[in-house]
Amino acid sequence: MQKGLLIVLSGPSGVGKHTLWTDLLKNKRLNLKYSISMTTRPKRFDEEHGREYFFVRQADFQEAIKNKQMLEYATYCNNYYGTPKKYVDDLRQKGINVLLEIEAQGGLNLIKQFRKSKDPGFITIFILPPSTKDLIKRLRLRGTEEKNIIENRVKQARWEIKQSKYYDYCIVNDNLKKARDKLKKLLLEKIHENEK
Repeated sequence: MQKGLLIVLSGPSGVGKHTLWTDLLKNKRLNLKYSISMTTRPKRFDEEHGREYFFVRQADFQEAIKNKQMLEYATYCNNYYGTPKKYVDDLRQKGINVLLEIEAQGGLNLIKQFRKSKDPGFITIFILPPSTKDLIKRLRLRGTEEKNIIENRVKQARWEIKQSKYYDYCIVNDNLKKARDKLKKLLLEKIHENEK
């Protein structure tokens, strides 16, 4: 059995990453599974433990780091985010393509790690907003954060956008349908190449 791909999807908060890939999980040709990340950030009202994230205490996250149980991890706005290593490895060994939606800091850590290992099944994609102005508007319309948190996210977004040059592919989310179609086409091409 061919080992599944590891697909890293990054982009600034509010760029629409989640909206872009959610429907793609239903496409059987993609054989795609979303890897649930672990985080210490507070759960939002519409989120569930084990669905969007594994929500844990900071001490538990630090213990997982110490025991080398994380594929990658990063801090973002004073919270830890990371990917449980065994979960991803088990899925890929079963031939399942694993999608990681992670912050750019974590993505850069994986890029360093996997480029050294020369894993042919590792792909990185960065989702860009049409402009910073558009991104600020999206964050405000979400209505999930206070003004100071939005300001922190915008500052972080400016840094993240600069990191997009280290990713294999960039997709601008200026039109949801077009961006989703581009992402789907790219994934189908890479999955087909991996199956040869």
